[in-house]
Amino acid sequence: MKNIKGYHCSICGSEYSPNDAIYTCPMDGGNFDIVLEYNWISKNFSPDNIYTSTDYSLWRYQPLLPVPDPGGINTPLHSAGWTPVYMSANLARNVGLNKLWIKDESRNPTASFKDRASAIVVARAREIGAEIVVTASTGNAGAALAGMAAAIGQKAVIFAPRTAPPAKIAQLLIYGASVYLVDGSYDDAFDLTIQASNEFGWYCRNTGYNPFTAEGKKTAAFEIWEWMVHLQPRLTQNLSVFVSVGDGNIISGLHKGFKDLSVLGWLESMPRIFGVQAEGSAAIANAYTSGTEHITPVSAHTLADSISVDLPRDGVRAIRAARETGGGYLVVSDDEIMSAIADLGKVGIFAEPAGAASYAGLVKAIRSGLIQPEEPVLVINTGSGLKDVRAAMQAVKEPLIIEPTLTALKKVIV
Repeated sequence: MKNIKGYHCSICGSEYSPNDAIYTCPMDGGNFDIVLEYNWISKNFSPDNIYTSTDYSLWRYQPLLPVPDPGGINTPLHSAGWTPVYMSANLARNVGLNKLWIKDESRNPTASFKDRASAIVVARAREIGAEIVVTASTGNAGAALAGMAAAIGQKAVIFAPRTAPPAKIAQLLIYGASVYLVDGSYDDAFDLTIQASNEFGWYCRNTGYNPFTAEGKKTAAFEIWEWMVHLQPRLTQNLSVFVSVGDGNIISGLHKGFKDLSVLGWLESMPRIFGVQAEGSAAIANAYTSGTEHITPVSAHTLADSISVDLPRDGVRAIRAARETGGGYLVVSDDEIMSAIADLGKVGIFAEPAGAASYAGLVKAIRSGLIQPEEPVLVINTGSGLKDVRAAMQAVKEPLIIEPTLTALKKVIV
């Protein structure tokens, strides 16, 4: 690929060519940023090349991606990305904002944000000739890998905690992946995945470990940029973006996408990025609040399984995503997440707990004065509520059971 310069360690700053390292920095284990050849991109492409594209998927951003399109244009691989943005006057009014939008990632092929990363990783696997791709997952990343791999006939292996929601496990199996349920936490599955990839030569997709995952997730920032330029040009000066955070890779990817655009001179002003973590899994928020980049592990416990992580693997870049954009971090309870699921449902958006956490964080930010009524806000729902129906049922009242008669109905109807 002509548009890749190499890898840059986010901790020590060491630089490597694309062929020198695969996953993390050999000096200190730091996450790699993939550095693009910005001069070459500027000379050969302009925003108009993207604006005029008729590929309505993340592959419309091919000039800014570090992998070649692996094909499969008529498969779900080419349906990842290009998710809708909804304007919700009712939600805005309920929280006291003038303008509020929801970007709904549940519309991806396997119904979560993770399809973006998996599409790019699968493309990378094909580029390097990897026979098997493996990942650890609480469900969404695994489902995304399994689905994207199935789309182009790539073999996939998934390690997931045995406590992962059944709907997510069902996705893994339906897509034909080899699935192993680990009698332990996500972090245990993560460590086992790395051991297995080293032992068997499998290509590891693990979030916060494989640098190409953030390259997939950054495409959401590209879409937000296009949306601002075409539909909401006035937002280029003061937009705030709220996103839920687990291991830190999504928020890091968003930041990377905006930075790529800024270096190219295509982005007028950097949006503020706010990360939202569950109280029971707030290692990154804790470090941010203490003013450090040192991540202290926690014993994660939250119903938002997709953001339940003991030791975030992309914590440093996740802290910088908020700090360098003038954003911040918020921590929300499981009860606040449940309320957010119900609130989003009332405007037609069915979010899983992790997806609703971002909206719960916005509510808290408004109440604490971090966000003012006149400030425009975009909230990202990272996954579908169908991923975890059991959790969704806790957010609403049980339906009434009645006899099939009009008399019975009249007794309970409001």
